[in-house]
Amino acid sequence: MMFLRRQLPVVIAFVLGMFTLVIFYIPAAPMQGIGDRLKIFVTIIGAFAMLLGINSILGQHITKIRKRRPGYGYSWVLILGFVAMMIAWIPWWSAPPEGSAAYYPWGGLENPQGAFYWMFFWILVPMQATMFSILAFFIASAAYRSFRAKTLEATVLLVAAVIVMLGRVPLGTSMTSWLPDAGFWSSLRLETMTSWLLNIPNAAGFRGIVLGVALGIIATSVRIIFGVEKTYMGGGD
Repeated sequence: MMFLRRQLPVVIAFVLGMFTLVIFYIPAAPMQGIGDRLKIFVTIIGAFAMLLGINSILGQHITKIRKRRPGYGYSWVLILGFVAMMIAWIPWWSAPPEGSAAYYPWGGLENPQGAFYWMFFWILVPMQATMFSILAFFIASAAYRSFRAKTLEATVLLVAAVIVMLGRVPLGTSMTSWLPDAGFWSSLRLETMTSWLLNIPNAAGFRGIVLGVALGIIATSVRIIFGVEKTYMGGGD
């Protein structure tokens, strides 16, 4: 039993990890076909993982409602919304229209008159827009606290942030619209400076972050393949 719980997952992770790594560098059609089949298995496993996640979040909110913890009314909203969206997505089949392989007369985004379409674009999308709108105020507040010019680095960050914010709106670009479109003075236009900041320093920093994330992913993958990292099995070692 200990082998099935501890050693077997490590063996499976090592074999599949090394095999996937090897076939990535073999362009032969049979190997690529095997790789495509493995991707299908990954999709299937991801679907089961989503089911586990749904079971986990519903279980937590049901427990919260049962014990009447503070804010349990929001748990009712989540559960009712989940059930309503799930029912609306059920494919109620009918004859598909010409040129379509499937048609959802009630559920799905394929039918603009369907319940799911209405709830998605008139409930979910406005709520997401509201959340991001509120988030903008938190970002502005954090920026105000962070961009205090107490050090040289904070001053550079403050100046760059002001230039980018002004260069992305018509009011800001109109402030330097009197400068010529060509020549040396054109580089002092706010939209030109904004484009330079976004495409050169910002892009360089972003690429550095992406490279660091990629190296972290590679290091974690190697640790999992060779059995050093075992937290995916539920343990802390």
